[in-house]
Amino acid sequence: MQRPVVELVGNTLAVIFEDGLEAFLEGPDLRNASPSAERRGEADLFGNVEGGEQGKDYSQVKIINWQWVGGYAVRIYFSDGHSTGIYSYSILRQLAEQGPDSH
Repeated sequence: MQRPVVELVGNTLAVIFEDGLEAFLEGPDLRNASPSAERRGEADLFGNVEGGEQGKDYSQVKIINWQWVGGYAVRIYFSDGHSTGIYSYSILRQLAEQGPDSH
């Protein structure tokens, strides 16, 4: 997947993909969808998930900044200090296709 165009507009990450799909991903939605182990927890060999921040309220979380990670992802810095989630272009695409009400 090619690198999308990404721009921070207020608390919204605007993303335009190579095929023209445009997405406007809000800070709380992105924070809730963080792919990090800190957010999701970690599975052991048997599939049991330990840790994670299930059910936490991110409605007031803002996007502070973001940066490219190699040629495959972006790291987003949030107002609550979270920055360990690496959002691959594929994850951003999935979030864009799902829309804001399904995260």
